[in-house]
Amino acid sequence: MKKKVIAIIGAGGRIGSSLVHKLSAEQHELLLVDINYKKIKYLKKVNKLSRVEIFCGDITKTSVINKFLKFGIKKFKRIDSAVYCSYAKSKKFGSTLNNIDEKFLKEDLYKQLGAVILFSIKIIDIFLKFKKGNLILLSSIMGVKAPKFDHYLNTKMVSPIEYSAVKSGIISITSYLSKYYKNNNIRVNCVSPGGIKDNQPKNFQIKYKKSCNNKGLLDPKDVSSAISFLLSSDSEFINGQNIIIDDGWSL
Repeated sequence: MKKKVIAIIGAGGRIGSSLVHKLSAEQHELLLVDINYKKIKYLKKVNKLSRVEIFCGDITKTSVINKFLKFGIKKFKRIDSAVYCSYAKSKKFGSTLNNIDEKFLKEDLYKQLGAVILFSIKIIDIFLKFKKGNLILLSSIMGVKAPKFDHYLNTKMVSPIEYSAVKSGIISITSYLSKYYKNNNIRVNCVSPGGIKDNQPKNFQIKYKKSCNNKGLLDPKDVSSAISFLLSSDSEFINGQNIIIDDGWSL
């Protein structure tokens, strides 16, 4: 893949950090943002194969989005692509259906969907100036199918309704933005990963795997490889699509 300047939003997360390692090994120039300074500072330190610049801030705020993009243009003179991996959560995110708090529901819906819309508009404005661009958003299988609620029995885990609402919304805005900005050499796609391995209870893992074809819960690199493909010219005419990566869970 031709060397690009790629912004990774939420670079300190599981998928974000995996993507940083992969794209760095591919010699891209990376612009990383996360609210956790220690994580992105560490990523810059260990990924010496590429030029990496870091920016710490709450990307759900419009003022911070503007500062981040201005910082990126100053450092690299351009931004070719962006991957939005960030997923900010309120203190009450993950409450059961009958215990949803209005205040925190509003916060989650804004931070997890509203902020994505605002960032997308801002980064596409930059793409328009450079007459090209590639934006990748992250949805989920929960945006495609209803949760398999029996998987959560006898665990403390919950699949929140707002998570499903937000992730289905991400798929919708992907196709909307792709079509809205047609004829501008701009691509907008999203990926919908299945569950990522993260010390889930053994009984959950067993049930989850039975709904899949081979592996079950995924590793972050299983997702970052697909994102790398969408960033490459090999996927040049994939636009407005939702790529499901779930080992058959949603079938």
